[in-house]
Amino acid sequence: MSPTLSAKAAPAETRPSRLDVSDPERLLADLVAIADEGGDEMKTRQAVVDRLRRELKEGRALCRERLEGGIYKGRTCAVTLSYLMDSVITSLYAFATSHAFQVANPSDAEKLAVVAVGGYGRGTMAPGSDVDLLFLLPYKQTAWGESVVEYMLYILWDLGFKVGHATRTVDQCVRSAHDDITIRTALLDARMLYGDEVLFA
Repeated sequence: MSPTLSAKAAPAETRPSRLDVSDPERLLADLVAIADEGGDEMKTRQAVVDRLRRELKEGRALCRERLEGGIYKGRTCAVTLSYLMDSVITSLYAFATSHAFQVANPSDAEKLAVVAVGGYGRGTMAPGSDVDLLFLLPYKQTAWGESVVEYMLYILWDLGFKVGHATRTVDQCVRSAHDDITIRTALLDARMLYGDEVLFA
């Protein structure tokens, strides 16, 4: 059974109320349908990339049309582009964990929270913005966690994104924030996207 998605895209007062730009539930269903067709792993992966690319292309085109038509102000457009990115990442993570690397009985070590940080964490994006992600671990990296993160990163790279990313435990985040002001300021804008909410809290 596929997990339920909710892209946590931005402050409530600016979050788009309609899902016509991107619907993460629908997008995940499309990815699951691709997997259900079976076949070669590389062919399935390419089909996933193609579907996500189409989602981004159509969503960006709609944002541009609304901005140029005066329907969106600049900030609303930036918030909507962030929402579009959230939809892609949450759908990709849910697909990776429920199909590509499904674990029947996950242990405490096999938990992960995908967190937006930096400018992306603030819930606004320009069309060419970097995607800054933190993959938050409970206490150690596992083969499962490494596989999920690697799968997501390779697909995001295939989509043409420059991804600033880190994979850390909570303790490592605290230590790194003490030692590096850049990490500290990036974490100030940390925003949960998907995964283990208790771990993020």
